[in-house]
Amino acid sequence: MVTRVYAGGHRLEYKWIGPTPDQAPTIVFLHEGLGCVEMWRDFPEQVAEATGYGALVYSRAGYGQSDPISLPRPVEFMHIEALKVLPEVLENLHIRDPVLFGHSDGGSIALILAGSGTAENIRGLVLEAPHVFVESIGIESIAAAKENYEHGSLKASLERYHGDNVECAFRGWNDVWLNPDFRSWNIESYLPGIRVPVLVIQGEQDQYGTLQQVSAIKNGCSGVVEAVLLADCGHSPHRDQNQAVLKNVRSFIRRLHRLRRFSLMS
Repeated sequence: MVTRVYAGGHRLEYKWIGPTPDQAPTIVFLHEGLGCVEMWRDFPEQVAEATGYGALVYSRAGYGQSDPISLPRPVEFMHIEALKVLPEVLENLHIRDPVLFGHSDGGSIALILAGSGTAENIRGLVLEAPHVFVESIGIESIAAAKENYEHGSLKASLERYHGDNVECAFRGWNDVWLNPDFRSWNIESYLPGIRVPVLVIQGEQDQYGTLQQVSAIKNGCSGVVEAVLLADCGHSPHRDQNQAVLKNVRSFIRRLHRLRRFSLMS
C-alpha cells in the first residue's frame, strides 16, 4: 500500500525509514530529475542504519506513484518545489530539524530552500551532483537522454519506476532543461544565505556538470562547505561509489550531531 502526504496541491508518495521526528533528526531525500522513491533503492535504509537518523523519501508530483502533473513544468519549477512544496512536506510530516540530502535537481532544491531565509531549522545539507547554473555539458547530456528516450531503451527503463507517470517524469524534466529560457537559470544568489554545514559529493566523470558547480558552492556559501570528489564516478555517486558516499555521509552526520549537542549545551 502506498503512503501519501498532501503538499503543493498533490498527493505525494513517501516512505519513512527508522526513527520518527520525535525520536531523532530526519534526513530528507530529494531525488534527481528522473528519480522517485524506488529509484533510491536501499540507499536511504543504508544511511539511516549508518547514522541512527530517520529517513524520509518522497516522490515529487509527476514522479513514481505520486499524483500526475500538467505539462509543461514552468522554468521556475525548482523554486516552486523548494519554497512551496518541500516546506509543506516537512510541516505535514512534523519534521522539525531536517538534514536535506539532495541529488542533482534535488540538490538544487535543497540549496534554494536553505538559502532562502525561510527555513531556519535546517541542520545541514548533503548534495550529490547539485546544479547552481546551467552548463553546456549538461545540456548536451540532456539532449542525448531525449534521443535515448524517444528512440532507445530509456523509456522502458523508466516505466518500471514511474508507470503511468513516465511521460510526466521525463518530459517535465527534459523539456524544461532544453527550453532556451532555462539557459539563464542560476541560483548562486541563494548561496550566501546558507550558513549550515554542507557536504558536496561530485563524481569526476559526471556527464551533467563540472567541478565549477562545486567551486561556486564552496565560494558562495556562508557556512563550512566540505567537497568530496570521487574518481570512477558519474552523476549518481551513491550508486557508482556506494561505500565511499556512505563513509563520508556518516562522518558528516556525526560532526553535525556534535555541533548540535554543543550548541544546545552552550
